[in-house]
Amino acid sequence: MNDAKPPIVLVHGLWMTPSSWDTWANRYRSLGHEVIVPGWPGIGDRTPQEVRRDPKPLEGRTITEIVDYYDGVIRALPQPPIIMGHSFGGIFTQMLLDRGLGRAGVGVEPGQPAGVLALPWSTLRTGLPILANPFRINKANKFSKRHFHYTFGNDLTRAESDVEWEASAVNSVNRVFFEGVLSLPKEKTGITRVDFRKPDRAPLLLISGGIDHVAPPAIQKAALRKYQTGTSLVERVEFPGRSHRIVSQTGWEEVADYALHWALTHSSAASRPAASAL
Repeated sequence: MNDAKPPIVLVHGLWMTPSSWDTWANRYRSLGHEVIVPGWPGIGDRTPQEVRRDPKPLEGRTITEIVDYYDGVIRALPQPPIIMGHSFGGIFTQMLLDRGLGRAGVGVEPGQPAGVLALPWSTLRTGLPILANPFRINKANKFSKRHFHYTFGNDLTRAESDVEWEASAVNSVNRVFFEGVLSLPKEKTGITRVDFRKPDRAPLLLISGGIDHVAPPAIQKAALRKYQTGTSLVERVEFPGRSHRIVSQTGWEEVADYALHWALTHSSAASRPAASAL
């Protein structure tokens, strides 16, 4: 690795494995960056097909367990990385930056941390198969092809979406979803809490997808308003026509390049003006 180029840690989201980042990871490696793409505890380096065959290791996993795992990975690196997270991984990215980790962070269509109460109908609909049965909080629900089409493949035909499901989808980590939702009204005590006014947090970019059903732009706009109460740099950018498959959807290169350029430009910023929207 070129020492002048910081490492990049990519954090995948719910229903996915590290392979969901293959596009961005390979592009960044070709530019000379070391790219680390760890799987959540219970997923590890297993393929989506392997995880679907045996989802039991996902059962009962918690947000704290997952974030602590990434914390350990990051602290073991020789220099602070750029941290990028997609969807739930975008929440984890915000939590990791709140711990003082990273030189810059990018939340790619991130969900909301505690205290951000925006909950669009499309977001609620994506969680209904999990939230409808609280007795399965410690289970790992199958992710149906029909539901995948709504959540990830809404820019595709059903047949095209089914191909994407086969290549990338895995069971849900139910407890993670429940913990995230239950944290929303608990800004100071929720598991996903962050200090929106933290003065020394690394710069953070929030990326919105214009047709994202899981974490639509209203969520990142609401999060930005929270961050605007502090002084650390937080910005938002929106890409029209992008679904929750933004990291692999046709045209993903534009988003990947924007994210990296922003992170490198603002990396290790010591003092920035209040948060602003792009």
